[in-house]
Amino acid sequence: MLSTLTPKFVWQIFNDICKIPHPSHHEQMITKYIVDFANRNHIDCKLDKVGNILLTKPATKGMETCPSIALQAHMDMVPQKNEGTSHDFLTDPIQAYVDGEWVKAKGTTLGADNGVGLASALAVLIDPTVEHGPIEVLITVSEETGMHGAFGLQPNWLKSHYLINTDSEDEGEIFTGCAGGVDFTTTFAITYAVIPEKHDCYMSISLKGLKGGHSGCDIHLGRGNAIKLMARFLAQYAQNISFRLADIKGGSLRNAIPREAFAEITLNKQDLPKLEAIVRQYQTILHSELGHAEPAIEIILSEVESNKVKRVLTTEHQNKIIDWLNTAPNGVVRMSDQLHGVVETSLNFGIVNIEDNQLNAHFLIRSQVDSAKDAVVSTLISLSQLVNANYEISGGYSGWEPNLDSQLLKLAKDKYLEIFSQQAKIMVIHAGLECGLFKQSYPNMDMISIGPTIVSPHSPDEKVNIQSVYRYWELLIAILKSASFLK
Repeated sequence: MLSTLTPKFVWQIFNDICKIPHPSHHEQMITKYIVDFANRNHIDCKLDKVGNILLTKPATKGMETCPSIALQAHMDMVPQKNEGTSHDFLTDPIQAYVDGEWVKAKGTTLGADNGVGLASALAVLIDPTVEHGPIEVLITVSEETGMHGAFGLQPNWLKSHYLINTDSEDEGEIFTGCAGGVDFTTTFAITYAVIPEKHDCYMSISLKGLKGGHSGCDIHLGRGNAIKLMARFLAQYAQNISFRLADIKGGSLRNAIPREAFAEITLNKQDLPKLEAIVRQYQTILHSELGHAEPAIEIILSEVESNKVKRVLTTEHQNKIIDWLNTAPNGVVRMSDQLHGVVETSLNFGIVNIEDNQLNAHFLIRSQVDSAKDAVVSTLISLSQLVNANYEISGGYSGWEPNLDSQLLKLAKDKYLEIFSQQAKIMVIHAGLECGLFKQSYPNMDMISIGPTIVSPHSPDEKVNIQSVYRYWELLIAILKSASFLK
């Protein structure tokens, strides 16, 4: 059904993309598709040493003197699926379908982030009705896990002075700035003990049903973080019984708000009714506190086979882990003073697990202000040092400074008003767009970011609005057609 939607070329290409597995760091098949696409349509195609792709096409007749414009998208998607969904992101196609005004996927992320933007950039190259000056299409790798393609982009590869990033997620808004970010990982060794003799009951606690979402765009919406909610349960409520912790894990991506968390514990069977009552009490509390934002939240107790639980944490390390997880910061740190409704600084506690006798905790910090980002890093360093943990700081990148005098921004605003008879909103996004990194290699490049309306990216609830794709496309091709005004 996707291939019957309008604009035709965009949806046909996006339908192709959905059939090709392309999670971050597994982009070989989508790379082959793009290279074959270029060869089939006689479009010049180059790859750089990190795997980025650059496609170029001459101007349409009569627009040869217009300045060159680069369209930019990333080729990878976030692989998230609902529990019970049988899907292998390395081999299986995304099952996209039309549901009223939206395109969704069955039980998984859709990949509209940034698949629709990628499809639109490729569509410009083959749609004979699109008028444009010289075009470059830059397609980067592994954006979702650290912007590896943008970090590896070499100076002088692109010739365009203007760039349109297609990775924003609200049609009607033109983005001219974004947050910077940095990854922070804490690890500390743990020791184990034998299961106490009286502990004859082995239980799994599953906290599920949360919405999750994008750790930048959705961080201010008041959604629950499953890791933090599990830590609160263990620290505040479960202490009323004698239990021992065997395992804990939650989240799967540092840039997605954790939707699920799990803990395995041992206890005396006589305490099981008390545990069940505490779980019911905590679920009632969470529904009272978060019921509007998280109506489907649930906590499930299930028995674990005794032969699967070989050992438990020592009392010392159990207490240390629970207290540390409960103390770890998460969420909005500060709202912007200059941009109403925009988050200035935040962090997402994205992943926790125990592997190889070691607790691993992963955070993603975002901020429009580098010094504020550094302050959050300092907090996490102090927190790690309090428990004698090791830490690693990686993947840091600066934000994209807004340029309200941008010629490209003015052209996009004028075209939006002309086409839709309403003003576009000029925005700064609390997420990491690659534009900030492009500025390092191309400091004088004039950039904006536009895109269709995508709801709940980075979660299985992801969906893209069909009408917004049409409106986004109309704006994009109008900007290209009017490139002569950029002189």
